[in-house]
Amino acid sequence: MNMLYYILQVPTTTAPLPDKISMIDLLQKGGWIMYPLYILLAGAIFVFFERLIAIRKAAKIDDSFMNIIRDNIVSGNIAAARNLAKNTNNPVARMIDKGIQRIGKPIEAIERSMENVGKLEMYKMERNLSILSLIAGIAPMFGFLGTIVGMIQLFYNINNSGFELNTIAGGIYVKMITSGSGLIVGLIAYVGHNVLTTQIEKTAYKMEAASAEFIDVLQEPTK
Repeated sequence: MNMLYYILQVPTTTAPLPDKISMIDLLQKGGWIMYPLYILLAGAIFVFFERLIAIRKAAKIDDSFMNIIRDNIVSGNIAAARNLAKNTNNPVARMIDKGIQRIGKPIEAIERSMENVGKLEMYKMERNLSILSLIAGIAPMFGFLGTIVGMIQLFYNINNSGFELNTIAGGIYVKMITSGSGLIVGLIAYVGHNVLTTQIEKTAYKMEAASAEFIDVLQEPTK
């Protein structure tokens, strides 16, 4: 009974709860090196969506487009086929339009002309993709640079002020913020680059299929 009374009389203490920190406050602790990372992230997002919209627009083509081209060419109505291709705004139509303009010339010359247009259209779709590749490479480097600079400052302060475990632990996690942020930005740019590359490859396949179908149409009367 006395023991129970003693326990009840002892004041209970609770461990202090750790301070909570928001993500914004955490990022701000990364220092000045975070600002280049913010710029790189904004650039990666802008380039990704700008290219994604442009590539999807380029990939849109009416399923009946090649059928109408085929019917007009087979019936000898070259002008109608040319008018349709000229007024359709996508890479496939521009490539077919170049082929129609070369009708009457050897098949090899037509294929070469269409191939040149196809290369130009591919270049247009791949424009600015190198920016995403560059961001994917340099963002982690910026992050590591921020960490290295922060660690140098930390050890300099230790040398001058002495060794304190809490200060060192807090300083290290703060300096690692830039490395983590740089890796995240680089990963976003890398994934975006690969997504766009896949979309371009799908569009290139459509262009190749349309080119082969057009050449077959030109050779049909001779079969």
